[in-house]
Amino acid sequence: MTRLWAAYQSRFIADDTGASMIEYALLIALIAMVVIAGAVFFGTELSEKFSEVGDTMDAA
Repeated sequence: MTRLWAAYQSRFIADDTGASMIEYALLIALIAMVVIAGAVFFGTELSEKFSEVGDTMDAA
């Protein structure tokens, strides 16, 4: 019985794949927040720049 319990504990203690998945999820959330903040902060300038590029391409 002790051997079974030790095997059960070592299986879950050594398994860190869930931690890696959580770390990747937090990293993706942080990147998304930075992208959204950048879009809000630079939104009007980006819109004007894309319009300028589009007008230039239409003229060419």
